[in-house]
Amino acid sequence: MIKSISLLIAWGLDLLFGDPVSLPHPVVGFGKMIDAGEQAFNRGNRRFLKGMILTLLLVAGIFFLMLGLQKLIANFSPLLLILLNALFVFYCLAGTTLIREVRKVFLIVEQSLPEGRQQVSRIVGRDTSEMSAQEIRSAALETLSENLSDGVIAPLFWYLLAGVPGMMVYKMINTLDSMIGYRNERYKDFGRFAARLDDVVNYLPARLTAFLMVLVSGKFSLFSFVRKYGKQHISPNAGYPEAALAGILNCRFGGPHNYFGKEVWKPFIGTNDRLLTTKDMERAIRINRMTELVMMAIVLSLSFFLPY
Repeated sequence: MIKSISLLIAWGLDLLFGDPVSLPHPVVGFGKMIDAGEQAFNRGNRRFLKGMILTLLLVAGIFFLMLGLQKLIANFSPLLLILLNALFVFYCLAGTTLIREVRKVFLIVEQSLPEGRQQVSRIVGRDTSEMSAQEIRSAALETLSENLSDGVIAPLFWYLLAGVPGMMVYKMINTLDSMIGYRNERYKDFGRFAARLDDVVNYLPARLTAFLMVLVSGKFSLFSFVRKYGKQHISPNAGYPEAALAGILNCRFGGPHNYFGKEVWKPFIGTNDRLLTTKDMERAIRINRMTELVMMAIVLSLSFFLPY
């Protein structure tokens, strides 16, 4: 019961306010710890081993810290535990803010290409300085589908299985991957374990996300489309929600991307290289919200039968 009430409160807060940027955010703290560890240990020999040890220490540390805090608060006040859990779940859900950012991208790029490039740079990790309007819209929708998995479905999945400690561990792993999980010269060894761990914890959520997206779209023939294109992405997971959205919108994602001054070609997902429009954005957002709603119903239903 505590688990379900906390989740409902947190979900309502996310729908109303989005990411709580005005409040101290645990992910910011995660970032500072990761940065300090990277600066201290990403040097010399055995960088893979050093990166693995740092990753395991941070992941285990946040798990046992949250587990201990949960038990301490539970003994003190069940009501306070509900509120504390709700706060942490609120921090971990990232559905509303990304939807708002994607909507802004589509609205702004219609008025100004340079401003559209600047706006999309807020939500993607690639060079946007030479993007066309079509590439901006495509990047925004690709990010929207990936974030549905990373920022909504995966946190809820791990909350269902392991409560707030599991959810916070997932966010730590996700933050590690976003900071050090690159294949460039600086991070290719040090961040490799974190990147592979992120692949593991996102394996089931990414495929569940794609499944739910197709389910809520009502286009069940797209399951074969997702199986075909999802595995062609350079990421073992990101391709599945991207493929689901590309199939639903009958469009094409992928192609050349610029990361850290290096052009990276991502395999095309889909075949219809048509112009993306504001209507596509609105439809994608509806799919996101419907998928999120179905996942919430699943978590709330099953949470009564799990111990955490």
